[in-house]
Amino acid sequence: MIKLKLIIGILLFMTSCSTSMTPIEVNNTLPTLTKSKFISKTNLDETKCKYLVKGRNYVAPIGFSVKDDLKYGAQGIDEWVKLDGGNAYILVNFKWITVDQNGATQLHIEFDTLKCE
Repeated sequence: MIKLKLIIGILLFMTSCSTSMTPIEVNNTLPTLTKSKFISKTNLDETKCKYLVKGRNYVAPIGFSVKDDLKYGAQGIDEWVKLDGGNAYILVNFKWITVDQNGATQLHIEFDTLKCE
């Protein structure tokens, strides 16, 4: 029983040590974490949206895992969308930046805020 707990603990630790996600993982996960509507650049022409702010940048607090980083990033996006008077966003760019010698990373997000009908 102790060996099983140790193996589970090691597996959880190893999966939490991942320092980034692929673009597909981010595009599939981020919209599920935001309250604001996610608009992809390819679908923008099909929507009735108006740009409010282009090139908004947000540095998310460091989380325990990359999923936590993304969750904190989503909260920041929602706050900026609300402050800008919008209801939607377009993800322009994202990257995890190494912030110390131990390999800790921090999520940087660039997005546009929009008001959609």
